[in-house]
Amino acid sequence: MKKIEAVIKPFKLDEVREALSEMGITGLTVTEVKGFGRQKGHTELYRGAEYVVDFLPKVKIEVVVTSENVEAAIDAIVKAARTGKIGDGKIFVMPVEQVVRIRTGETNEAAV
Repeated sequence: MKKIEAVIKPFKLDEVREALSEMGITGLTVTEVKGFGRQKGHTELYRGAEYVVDFLPKVKIEVVVTSENVEAAIDAIVKAARTGKIGDGKIFVMPVEQVVRIRTGETNEAAV
């Protein structure tokens, strides 16, 4: 099993959720985050004064999938989240050693 963390633009969340749902992924965790990469923030005007926005709003999606579904899930996220502009985000994939469903005690693939 693998854990996929994707940091994307907030307005792409619904499209990514739908793409993952279409491939049978039913559970995911979403967190509102702030950060920057190569974008390094941007400058905005507010009441005539310029100020720098260092951290940009993003959304982090976390989902655990079986090893067989990793590439399909990554492809679905990339296709749904891509705008072609800087700041589209990143995807991180990590191994998951064990999963336990608290309510039933199911473990690993049965718990995903």
